[in-house]
Amino acid sequence: MTVADHSCEEVIGIDLGGSAIKLGRFDAEGNCLQSLSVATPQPAYPEAVLAAMIAAIAQIDPEGKTVAIGVGTPGPADAAGRIARVAINLTGWRDIPLADWLEAKTGKPTVLANDANCAGMGEYWLGAGRHFQHLILLTLGTGVGGAVILDGKLFTGHDGSAGELGLITLNPDGPACNSGNNGSLEQYTSVRAIRQRTGLEPDQLGARARAGDPEALAFWQAYGRDLGAGLASLVYVLTPEAIIIGGGVSASAEFFFPTVWQELERRVLPSSRSKLQLLKAELGNQAGMVGAAKLAWQKAGKL
Repeated sequence: MTVADHSCEEVIGIDLGGSAIKLGRFDAEGNCLQSLSVATPQPAYPEAVLAAMIAAIAQIDPEGKTVAIGVGTPGPADAAGRIARVAINLTGWRDIPLADWLEAKTGKPTVLANDANCAGMGEYWLGAGRHFQHLILLTLGTGVGGAVILDGKLFTGHDGSAGELGLITLNPDGPACNSGNNGSLEQYTSVRAIRQRTGLEPDQLGARARAGDPEALAFWQAYGRDLGAGLASLVYVLTPEAIIIGGGVSASAEFFFPTVWQELERRVLPSSRSKLQLLKAELGNQAGMVGAAKLAWQKAGKL
C-alpha cells in the first residue's frame, strides 16, 4: 500500500442513536467528505435498523469504495467490537452481532464501540484531546458516560465494558443508581440529578448564572466540587494528561470548572496530576461519528 493509495482511501463512521442514525465518510486526516442523517426506524428492531443502515451506507458510498466501517452504539459492545450487547432506546437489542451483519451486507471490515467510547475517540483524534495520548472523557448528559484512552488506544477492559466512569461511587450512602450502586457520580452530575436537586434544566441554571444569580452560581460551585471529587479518584487510577468534559451540562463549564480544579488540586498529589489539563469537549454531537471513523481506520490497520 503506497502513501498515495492510502491518501485516497475513506471510511464510514456511524453514530447509531434512538432517534437518528448519523453517518459520515472520512479520509485519513479526519476530513468529513459527506455526511447524512436518517431517522432510526420505530420501533427500532435490529433487522429494521440494519436495513436503514445499509440503505444509508449505499447513499453515502454508492460505489462501495470505502475500506472499513465503524459504529457507535448506545450501549456496551463486546471486547472484540463485534456484538452490541445491549442498546439503550432500541427495541429488542440484546447480543446482536451487528458487525457480522454489516460485514455480510457490505463486505467491509466493521467494528463497534459504545457511543461514549466513540465520543472519546473523536475528541482524541480531532477535538480537545488531539494533543494527548492519555485522556479520559466524561459526557454529562441524561446519564454520565465515559471513555478512557491510553497510549492512543481505547481502553475497554477484558470484556468490553470498562470505562463506565459515571458509575464510580461518590457517596456510599447516596441515592440509588440503576446500576445497583448507591451514590454514583452520575447521581450527582447528570442532567437528571440536576433536575432533581434544583427543579431546573442545566441551561436554565447556566442562563441564571450568566445573569449573576447568586443561587445559580452557588449551585454550580457545589456541582464542581462533586464532579471534582469523583474525578480525583479517576486521576489517581489513570493519571491522564487531560480530562475532557462533554455533554449538555458542559455548556456551563465556565461556572463549575474552577471548583473542579480546586478539588483536583486539593485531593490529588502533584505527582499524580503532573501537567494535567481540564478541557471542554470540542466536537459536540459530531464526536461519536468522528470517533467511529477513527476506530474504522484502526480496524482497517491504517492508523
